[in-house]
Amino acid sequence: MTGITRLRDFVVGFHRLLDQSPDEPRILREGGALLAQLVAHDDWLPEAFARPDPTYYQQHLLYADASERFSVVSFVWGPGQATPVHDHTVWGLIGMLRGAEISQGYGPDADGRWQPQGAPVHLRPGQVEAVSPRVGDVHQVRNALADQVSVSIHVYGANIGAVARHTYPAEGGRKRFVSGYSNAVLPNLWDRSAEVRARAA
Repeated sequence: MTGITRLRDFVVGFHRLLDQSPDEPRILREGGALLAQLVAHDDWLPEAFARPDPTYYQQHLLYADASERFSVVSFVWGPGQATPVHDHTVWGLIGMLRGAEISQGYGPDADGRWQPQGAPVHLRPGQVEAVSPRVGDVHQVRNALADQVSVSIHVYGANIGAVARHTYPAEGGRKRFVSGYSNAVLPNLWDRSAEVRARAA
């Protein structure tokens, strides 16, 4: 199996999982295993969805369920790029495809200012991390590499680009934001014509 087939099979598998109405722990456990299978191979992501921007990290939509139960995105990190401290408000799975990234969890101190909490998580290719309001939802993420691009694949329990979320400034409080997406086109997961022709030959 090569190319976009891997992503299509992942999407189909995730649909089947959610069709069983699982609880969040099962989604994170079984969905995380599906994502680990996907990011174990770095031969399927089209180049258009792995291209960095010199100024900002990029969030490319790869797939969104029609009922917005889940979405799949590629995060592309230029050297040294990082997010602000932010939340998600829904469950999420992060799988490292290429390069490396560091995720630092945050929590409020006695004055309501958000401070690093716990040890940072260093993700390398093939590894998966979970976030949610239940297991820990506020973090900052950065490219662990100062001299190359990193790419991670994220799955969220919503159309994440249209979710009202928050950033957490160092001075305290929070600010609302909606991330949107960096791309204007989607990968074509559903053109199976070459496979059908090959079987018919």
